[in-house]
Amino acid sequence: MSKTKQPVALELAQETALSSETEAYFAKCREKLGLVPNVLTAYSFNQDKFDAFTAMYNDLMLADSGLSKLEREMIAVAVSAVNRCFYCLAAHGAAVRQLSGDAELGELMVMNYRVADLTPRQRAMLDFAVKLTERPAEILEADRQALRDADFSDRDIWDIASVAAFFNMSNRVAAATDMRPNPEYHGMAR
Repeated sequence: MSKTKQPVALELAQETALSSETEAYFAKCREKLGLVPNVLTAYSFNQDKFDAFTAMYNDLMLADSGLSKLEREMIAVAVSAVNRCFYCLAAHGAAVRQLSGDAELGELMVMNYRVADLTPRQRAMLDFAVKLTERPAEILEADRQALRDADFSDRDIWDIASVAAFFNMSNRVAAATDMRPNPEYHGMAR
């Protein structure tokens, strides 16, 4: 019987000593989330890559924006559903459940956002993010105008596109490295 090989992402990270800055970041994660997300552990094999990933993530998902934190998490889930990214569906599905206070919404988002009870604004945003994921060459001015008609500014459109693009990249890295979600995500906010 052969032994299952450890995922690439964690194998690389275990070979690396963490900087004091990364240790402090991990301590903050444990304090706020109760865990260190495996994606952060995976990126910790290289300080420059870790810093770039966390800076981009924090800017897109936590900084001031015309998009709420819930809306940004909804984009993460809708994009990850198209890409079938197990890691992001588990982690960001939990975030949608937590931020919305609605476990059913989190599950519907993971399975098919189109059947969820969404506002017209949320639906327009997710339709755009999914089209950008599936058929980016087909994005036209009419798609941007549909977002404006749903009360999104041009800056918001930038943020929607940036969050969608970030999760398309992250989904591909997770798939390539066999990145798995922390088991704790599966029971959160249920």
